[in-house]
Amino acid sequence: MSSGPIQNTSLVPGGVIGDGRYRLLAQSGVDQRCAAHLWRGRDGQLNRDVALTILVGNPTDHTALARAKRTVERAMHAASFTHPGVARVIDVLTPGTGIRFDEGILGMVVAEWTRGTDLMDLVAEGPLPAGAATKLLGPLGAAIEGAHHAGLVLGADHPQRIRVTSDGRLRLAFPGPRPDAIARDDVKGLGAILYLLLTGRWALPGGPEDVPVAPTGPDGAVVAPSALHPYVPHELSSVAVRSLEDTSVGGIRTSAAILQVLDQISESEAQTALIEPVPEPGDDGAVWTTQRPPRGKDHKRKLLISVAVLAIATLAVVVWLGFQIVNFFSDAPAGNGGPTVVIGQSTPPGSGEPAPPPPPAPAGPVQPGSVGVYDVTNQPDNANRANRAVDNNPTTVWQTENYFEPFPSLKPGIGLMSSFAEPVKLASVAVTSPSEGTVVEIRVAASDGAPLEETKVIAVATLSAGQTQIQLDEQDATQHVLVWITKLGGSGRNNRSEIAELVYTRAQ
Repeated sequence: MSSGPIQNTSLVPGGVIGDGRYRLLAQSGVDQRCAAHLWRGRDGQLNRDVALTILVGNPTDHTALARAKRTVERAMHAASFTHPGVARVIDVLTPGTGIRFDEGILGMVVAEWTRGTDLMDLVAEGPLPAGAATKLLGPLGAAIEGAHHAGLVLGADHPQRIRVTSDGRLRLAFPGPRPDAIARDDVKGLGAILYLLLTGRWALPGGPEDVPVAPTGPDGAVVAPSALHPYVPHELSSVAVRSLEDTSVGGIRTSAAILQVLDQISESEAQTALIEPVPEPGDDGAVWTTQRPPRGKDHKRKLLISVAVLAIATLAVVVWLGFQIVNFFSDAPAGNGGPTVVIGQSTPPGSGEPAPPPPPAPAGPVQPGSVGVYDVTNQPDNANRANRAVDNNPTTVWQTENYFEPFPSLKPGIGLMSSFAEPVKLASVAVTSPSEGTVVEIRVAASDGAPLEETKVIAVATLSAGQTQIQLDEQDATQHVLVWITKLGGSGRNNRSEIAELVYTRAQ
């Protein structure tokens, strides 16, 4: 859109527009996509603060005039819609109804002022906890859903149009949708606002210049919030990303789907709040203080003993270092302490015969060199705890996130990819897990990053509580084995699986 230069000096704090009725107090932002300046103003006739969405541009640009007129008309239609999540439209103005062309103002939407704070101020110090984000977003999501049912588009797709009320709700404070905005833009806006609350980054084009842009992956998709901040619940992270995606590739179509997840998260947070916190181990109830402890005779005696022990230990270290230095510079051999090791020698010294091939590895457990979380959605669950599944300690576990809906609602599955130092032919896998009913597939892969469709299933099993021994089909030696979870343990809104130990057994 060509808006042309704005021949206007009144768009400054203290300026007066609208035939002198509205005085500008402070600017809240600019929506560059439609040349809309967002201001807090003062209605001189009714003596109250108002929110002003001022559409600016070149009065001789007929395209800009038409777009501004369309925005004002859509705001006028939305004036009949009332909801706590949207500021009520009080008036709309177009050239000829109080605004002159020579001011460079093409239209204006006047709404009631929303007391509270700007959304950008809320996230200025960092992302919000998941529970706080869901509570804030719920009322705005409900307003969008109600407006869509009424056939209206709100234009809630720019962060500076949103304010936080004094009672902790997000509200569309500057109504006036872009002339070409559709309902899907509101859904994207809701997802982008959720992404902003969880990460402090804006994920749609045309955001404020001083707000960090959401990072994208190699495929151009926005990186999930849980990948940036592991504490973000998977469902909340997924709904934020899917709200931004094209509906043809699995993007969320309606705000109702977002509201459902928000309600589930809020309910889960409320239930968690009822659980009494477990005291940390070793907490004896002592109160920490910065006050210096009293120094009596016992204190001095303990201090002298500590100094004496430290002096003896230091002397011993000095003597040992001296002995090592003498041995290092001595030409004499150190004695018959141990055998001489020759690194990389494949034949005995002085022998022309090649060394015999190494004997085949015996059957038995084989330890993988590494293990990682395998996730096709780039949102791995507890990736930093994957090694707990192969640490030979069944008291430590790797666990998935808690999913309110079972697979494949949000993702087709999740798994652990084990990689071995060399190709190995396996006979069985023993899975120790308390998550009875979990269904796993054992797959082999050419690499640890192979696409799921290029992996091969060699066994399927349903886990019991405890250890489940899974016999594997005949297969070639491989270096990469995937334990792929297709069904989580649990039921209802609590679907989660834990794996305490994976034991791989080599074939004969």
